[in-house]
Amino acid sequence: MTRAEEFEELRPLLFSIAYRILGSVSEAEDAVQETWVRYQTSQTEPASVKSFLAAVVTRISIDVLRSARVRREEYVGPWFPEPLLADPYQDPERSAELADSLSTAALLLLERLSPLERAVFVLREVFGFGFGEIASAVGRSEAACRQLATRARRHMDAGRPRFEAGRKEREELAGRFFDAFREGDFDGLRELLAADVHLVSDSGGKAPQWGTGIFGAENVIRVFATLAPLFARIGGVVEPHQVNGQPGAIFRDRDGKVINTWTLDVLDGRVQAIRAVLNPDKLEHMGPVADAWAILRETTQARRPAD
Repeated sequence: MTRAEEFEELRPLLFSIAYRILGSVSEAEDAVQETWVRYQTSQTEPASVKSFLAAVVTRISIDVLRSARVRREEYVGPWFPEPLLADPYQDPERSAELADSLSTAALLLLERLSPLERAVFVLREVFGFGFGEIASAVGRSEAACRQLATRARRHMDAGRPRFEAGRKEREELAGRFFDAFREGDFDGLRELLAADVHLVSDSGGKAPQWGTGIFGAENVIRVFATLAPLFARIGGVVEPHQVNGQPGAIFRDRDGKVINTWTLDVLDGRVQAIRAVLNPDKLEHMGPVADAWAILRETTQARRPAD
């Protein structure tokens, strides 16, 4: 195989590593491209191309993450990862780890880790790399990497809910949720929401935002009761879709442009959290993006009674 063929075969893996470290589709794609540039010009003939390229993309991602963390501290409002509709890397032997690590909730937990902890956790717990390979990738001893992995795992376990819903249960509940939303069945929606549910959006100051969030089932229902009929009236479409490996939806305008994405956190038979991404910069990789401010003006106009 040529170097180009070897690289293309491993591209899905490299993207998946970079995305979990960075939480950004665009930054992960850039990290993968930079990895190719370095591999193309390298004089090294690695014993394991997979290990070599995984190490390169990890080091690049760590460097990017260190600078990105400064920007995220200055981010306007809540920060969520860029929505990912499908993970390009598949491994039946690690399907559970891959799926769990892709959720918005898991990626937000990873944000709490240092860049090194995050990289070690992703390589070890998600992709199953050996500590020798990880040590080479992050420039630390195997003993240090074991300590980083233990510390990262402890932080991740402490932040996870004790009992997580199974995939089938989540998908069934999400189907009922979005059916009720589109039909304006607010009593049905109320039954699906946890009492302390929260609805939070990431707009980055570039799209409308629900303040710091909407908290409590009755408050969320009031928002839905206002939003859903108006959204339907202006031709909006709710397209249920897996987002970051969990139940969610893409909201589109009448022309099919992306307005935002939602993901649902399901636990104990109820929706515990709804996270919306409206920042247009985080939606560009999904296709043409709608002007969310224009959509807001149109829905506001639709609320007014006709003359």
